[in-house]
Amino acid sequence: MRLLRFFAADGSVHLGLREGEKVRDLGIREPLDQISAEDTATAPLLRAADLHLDAPIRSVPKLLALAGNYRKHIVESGFSDAGSRWTPQIFWKPSTSILGPGGKVTLRFNNVFFDWEAELAVIIGRRTKDIPASEAMSCVFGYTIINDLSERKFNAQIENRDKREFDPFFDWLMGKWFDGSAPLGPEIVTADEIGDPHNLKISLSLNGERMQDSNTSNMIFRIPETIAAISSVLTLEPGDIIAMGTPEGVGFARGRALRGGDHLRVEIEGLGQLDTFIVEDPSK
Repeated sequence: MRLLRFFAADGSVHLGLREGEKVRDLGIREPLDQISAEDTATAPLLRAADLHLDAPIRSVPKLLALAGNYRKHIVESGFSDAGSRWTPQIFWKPSTSILGPGGKVTLRFNNVFFDWEAELAVIIGRRTKDIPASEAMSCVFGYTIINDLSERKFNAQIENRDKREFDPFFDWLMGKWFDGSAPLGPEIVTADEIGDPHNLKISLSLNGERMQDSNTSNMIFRIPETIAAISSVLTLEPGDIIAMGTPEGVGFARGRALRGGDHLRVEIEGLGQLDTFIVEDPSK
């Protein structure tokens, strides 16, 4: 199934089931709700092109993400590719960072070097704790696209700042938390429709120019071992999202920060394309 959420005429958000160029209107419900054959048979058909989409899921208990999960991105970020005996590095983004397809992100006064990161997002379908990697794919509901927009120089504009030992890490972390910094969508594709999530083309274009161009086969930590590692610490819940890290080609490595008027497009094979627009801070 391909599930999306769209704004109805009365302003409410409905769940839709995409069928080619048409969408079945399933009414007000969540993507992980049970959908019966009767539900789909009686649902009215709408033209997909006429719909204004919201993020495909917003009831997200946790939005977790992997840092440094592609070797070439680690190197372009100035770190050493030290070998294979690593553990996953997990951080989180707040629910207020979620933004729908075609959304606009306004640069803030404390955005010094705002950047892009195309990523595969995994949607968890059931409550999961202490699951072995060999069974972890059974808790995956589906997949979508996420763009982990990141402020690379948070607090860099503060003059004569006294830095504590861990300030660089927390600057990096808070740079992930801006409102709208997790564009998501355009739809959730259920796991049964994706043959191998570890072999999907993934790319990002800025104003039509290709910046990232890779394949999810280049991930260091695959989905099963990532879920196993996370669930050994905390309970994964239905609707949780895990963003699987970004490949090389980010703006910081290119010396190109996002600015007002920029158009970002992330594409992942089988999942569609996700557009985001950058707007200049009107107070500047």
